[in-house]
Amino acid sequence: MANSRFQKSRLVFVLLCFLFFVSRLRIFVAADDKSNESNKDDGYDFGVTEEDQIGDNSTISGGAYAAPSGVAMDQERSELCNTDMSSFLPPPYNNISNMVCKPVWNTFLLRYHKKEDNVMTFILSAVYTTGWVAMGFSKDGRMVGSSAMVGWFNRKGQARIKEYYLQGARPSQVIEDAGELDLTKVPPAVVINGAMIYLAFQVKFEKPLASQPIILAFGTRYPNHYRLSSHDDKTAILFDFTAGSASRARTNAGQMKKNHGVLGTLAWALFLPSGAIVARYLKHKEPLWYYLHAGIQFLGFLLGLANVVLGQQLYSKIDANVPSHRGIGIFALTLSILQILAFFLRPKKDAKIRKYWNWYHHWFGRIALFFGVFNIVWGIHLGAAGTSWKIGFGFLITMILVTVIILETLSWLRRSEKTTPPETFQMNPI
Repeated sequence: MANSRFQKSRLVFVLLCFLFFVSRLRIFVAADDKSNESNKDDGYDFGVTEEDQIGDNSTISGGAYAAPSGVAMDQERSELCNTDMSSFLPPPYNNISNMVCKPVWNTFLLRYHKKEDNVMTFILSAVYTTGWVAMGFSKDGRMVGSSAMVGWFNRKGQARIKEYYLQGARPSQVIEDAGELDLTKVPPAVVINGAMIYLAFQVKFEKPLASQPIILAFGTRYPNHYRLSSHDDKTAILFDFTAGSASRARTNAGQMKKNHGVLGTLAWALFLPSGAIVARYLKHKEPLWYYLHAGIQFLGFLLGLANVVLGQQLYSKIDANVPSHRGIGIFALTLSILQILAFFLRPKKDAKIRKYWNWYHHWFGRIALFFGVFNIVWGIHLGAAGTSWKIGFGFLITMILVTVIILETLSWLRRSEKTTPPETFQMNPI
């Protein structure tokens, strides 16, 4: 009777804990939705609508580079566009008339002038304190593969402006004196006037420039031997040089990040651990435990696979530089695939190799779970996720561990009941 009572209580406890975990996961994801409404990701695409016109509300944070808002910003931009540059820019940049001046991002202003033979003069200005400022020309709106003009003043106050080719997302892949811009013989220039830095250069294009994806970025640290530090902030715009308008459309990269986190949490912190718990503590429910274990694990595997696929898409979309997170995720998925193969190669109970199969299945599963959970923690750190994610994931893992401790205790009590010899009574001799 006691043994049966233990078995029923374990089954009910597992089911209640599983439902509780799902409800708590929904709560913390919903909380993260609210906290992220005002902090969306800065990924972009170029399916632009009129609502995406860059105007008075470009207030992305960036220290001295960030723009004020409202009427004050309109007045400041008007004054900056009317700045007489003939007194501080070198020729021929100081005497070009009828330059178009447009605000593009934060305090960044872009002036440009079209000449014959598809030669264009660009003057990019922004509020400047330290570090570097860059303007890149992209084929598809992505940073990788673009060519950029980067200007700065070093600690000695010496002006520096160079072309860079953005071969990859890592600082070591930003190559100086390289790129695909056909600069004219007019030397580029970088000048500071007041609080503003001005990058001036001329480029010859194969055909008249119309709509062009532009990358804008800045870093507050000085380049070291012409090697750029990582950017503090960046954006991508679609600039129409025919109409003189800059447009920006947000992609759903922020939503993709959240979906990536939700899928990973469901797979590695809920379903796969729950399936392992079923296999360890419900084996007395033959064959129910087996079908529950196989079904839950297969669902967890599908979620994990979808998580890796979405992560790969996100990796390409935002030019992520997280090789450790990516590598651990692929490694955990590989172990999961081996576990799926183990299901189809499961030998019979009386087979000689069954003990080796058990060893392989148990330990590969534990290793996969460890790296899967670790990668979620690492991803939360790398993605600078909100407090709700940290609290929610920590709560979920804590409850899984508490569940294991309780079930392990119940299992130990049941085993101790079986091993305890029954009490015997001896009659005293007469």
